Amino acid sequence: MTGPRWFSQPYPPEGASAAEGIRNQLGRPELDLLTILVRESAQNSWDARLPQADVPVDYRIDMWTVGPAHTGAWRELLLAGAPGADAFPLREALRHGSIRVLSVSDRGTRGLGGPTRADDAVGPDRDFVSFIRNIGEPRDTALGGGTYGFGKGIFYLLSKPGTVLVHSRCRTPQGDYETRLIGCTLWKSYVAAEGQGRRRYTGRHWWGDTSGNVVEPLLGEAAETIAHRLGLKAFGPQETGTTVVVIDPNLDELEGPDAANYLGDTIAWHLWPKMISTADRPPAMRFSVACDGVPHPVPDPRNTRPLNMFVAAYEEMTGSRGIDLECLKPKRHLGRLGLVKRIMPPHEPTRASRMLDIEDLIHHVCLMRPAELVVTYHPGPKPPSVNQGYAGVFRADEAMDDVYAKAEPPTHDAWNPHSLERPESTFVLTTFRRIGEALERLLSLGGVTRPGASNVALGAASSMFSGLVGGAWGIGGATAYSKPGSTVTRGTRTDSDETGRRASGRPARTPETLDPRVTNGLGADDEEGQSLSAGPDPVGGGSVARRPRVQYIGDPYYDDRGNTSVLIQEFRLPVLGLQRVRIDLAVTLPGTGGRETDPPIGASMPELVGWEDDQGRLYTSDPYLLDGGDSIWRAVVRPAPDTMTEIGIKVEAVRNA
Repeated sequence: MTGPRWFSQPYPPEGASAAEGIRNQLGRPELDLLTILVRESAQNSWDARLPQADVPVDYRIDMWTVGPAHTGAWRELLLAGAPGADAFPLREALRHGSIRVLSVSDRGTRGLGGPTRADDAVGPDRDFVSFIRNIGEPRDTALGGGTYGFGKGIFYLLSKPGTVLVHSRCRTPQGDYETRLIGCTLWKSYVAAEGQGRRRYTGRHWWGDTSGNVVEPLLGEAAETIAHRLGLKAFGPQETGTTVVVIDPNLDELEGPDAANYLGDTIAWHLWPKMISTADRPPAMRFSVACDGVPHPVPDPRNTRPLNMFVAAYEEMTGSRGIDLECLKPKRHLGRLGLVKRIMPPHEPTRASRMLDIEDLIHHVCLMRPAELVVTYHPGPKPPSVNQGYAGVFRADEAMDDVYAKAEPPTHDAWNPHSLERPESTFVLTTFRRIGEALERLLSLGGVTRPGASNVALGAASSMFSGLVGGAWGIGGATAYSKPGSTVTRGTRTDSDETGRRASGRPARTPETLDPRVTNGLGADDEEGQSLSAGPDPVGGGSVARRPRVQYIGDPYYDDRGNTSVLIQEFRLPVLGLQRVRIDLAVTLPGTGGRETDPPIGASMPELVGWEDDQGRLYTSDPYLLDGGDSIWRAVVRPAPDTMTEIGIKVEAVRNA
């Protein structure tokens, strides 16, 4: 055969779809192009996974600049037979400057097999024509993520000249391996002058073997040779899968490394169910991102806040504590719901989370079909505190998959009940109603209120009075609050000995309010006169005992310990010698200053997790013996949910043996 060339599709007598109509089938989605690329291409890869494979699907995104060794081949091979520049912007993209490309690859998938001509694709194996030739075919993958294949349009939308190369390896009906390579452009319909007349073209173009009456992909050795000249990665001897190369991608004004980081974060937010392993199975897919050969991390959802909350909700959903959602009229099992509520610091939003309208508060339920690909994050009522959040996961029942699939737009990022007829619309509407009812129960204090009382959690009420809201914490107690470097001399015990300091997650103290916070925190040993160290009396020149005290370092902050959010207070014991520290925890009543050290029936109390040294070692004894000095220690406390907690650290001298 001759070298690959372009073929432009003219309008046949019976008519055809214009390129503009195909490009517009994705509509005007709210998500950006890179996010849609991740979602749609991953769905394609998942639907193409090998049957009964015991290894995860490998999904990879690479971005690079074509190097000098391959630039000439790109220009020579991909401009052969190309139409005029006005109808074919790839000409300008290849002729001027560097050539940037983005590829999406999957391995452990079946590749684009089956017949290469649409009129021959009468059997079930028609992946090639479905992806390359046809538009709008219904899905033929049971419980698959895609529906009508419109998602492939994102590759053309992302390319500034609307051009992609498709490099695939599949099995033939005889069991052999076959490599295929073809180029496709989807741009705009146009009219071209030909000889004595003019002819209309659809704006669809294919690049490949034009020796026959239909442009065909390059096959076998010819495909592998051209792919090698273009610098595309070769397939292994028994490897199948597909690589789609987007020429001159639109990165939304992001530089390559920034786009790679964004893609990694986007993968985590939209594909985390495929990334997690369980006790009986490995992750379903493996993900990687690289820019110019440099790997960029894809966050681990189990160890990334707040995605770890959705992972926990998924495990609730799949476990014994999952909630079955039912529609009563007509009766139908809709699916299962898992919910978790946690005390947590506000979420630091990222570009990827903001694309989902997730800012600092996590109050969302992740919706998914049985394929376990994220559809969307459905927002619920905001929690009463910036320091509290909840996450949920709803997975539709397999018998209901077609209903939820019909409710999705081409981008698969919503469930729109109003696009359905009854009773299917009723099922989707009831799903949202049942989720709302479950969230109401989650946010109430045990789901019970007194007759005539407002259904407001204690934490919510506290926000009305003092800005200390549900799940916020305080610090303080009968401790010696002092400026760094100051000393507290032995004196008379005052009423302020048992005064607690309270602070929310956003303390509003000024330097002036910090000055008078020195109080005595004396234990039994101190009362008996034990001295840890002595210094000169500034008045009489004698020796004055220096009491042990706690020097707090900075404000409390939140951190994660596994799947638990905790409050950390760093402190130092500036007086030398062996000292005993203990925690003093209480629940305070907002607006009253009252303290409760005994929880109500069924309620929890804050707990000390332990004392952590500067090496990260945790000691769980309370009280605990510490040596005074310059070392920084951390009190790690697990607060009680839906309360305002007062935390005090007390110190006392230890009698010398």
